[in-house]
Amino acid sequence: MPAPPDTETARLLLIVEDDAAFARTLGRSFERRDYTVLLAASLGEVAELLKTHTPDYAVVDLKLNGDASGLACVQTLHTHNDAMLIVVLTGFASIATAVEAIKLGACHYLAKPSNTDDIEAAFKHVAGAGDIELTNRATSLKTLEWERIHETLAETGFNISETARRLGMHRRTLARKLDKQRVK
Repeated sequence: MPAPPDTETARLLLIVEDDAAFARTLGRSFERRDYTVLLAASLGEVAELLKTHTPDYAVVDLKLNGDASGLACVQTLHTHNDAMLIVVLTGFASIATAVEAIKLGACHYLAKPSNTDDIEAAFKHVAGAGDIELTNRATSLKTLEWERIHETLAETGFNISETARRLGMHRRTLARKLDKQRVK
């Protein structure tokens, strides 16, 4: 893995996130830490930004609007600048996508909720460390439920009836849960 860029001269960060509110919040947090932040919500926007910018850091959401994958963004970013430090964020972590993200050029893969401190620490632990502190942050029951629902939705090709059957819940109950927290 490449070493982190010199923090005095290279602080250009690209955030690829389709949740505009989260992207703005994360961007402001990094700006307070003296990063210059660029925002993109899709692979197309990333391609446009790369025509005029060469970020040294990137934070990429794994699941973008529609069926778009952040893995394609990781591949594009790594191809553009193989020294770029790329952290993949996801609310739907799996070993398979973590391995694929690293193969495509990401330096780290973090499960949401992750904050600016977590991401910045990931940028700094590029070479890997066996003594990294494990977090004591427990995942809430609501988050675990939502992750299981989304995982089953993806397995069934987003078929609501089949997902409800597999989860052992009534279809209308699942529909109400999905209305409260839209699938992205």
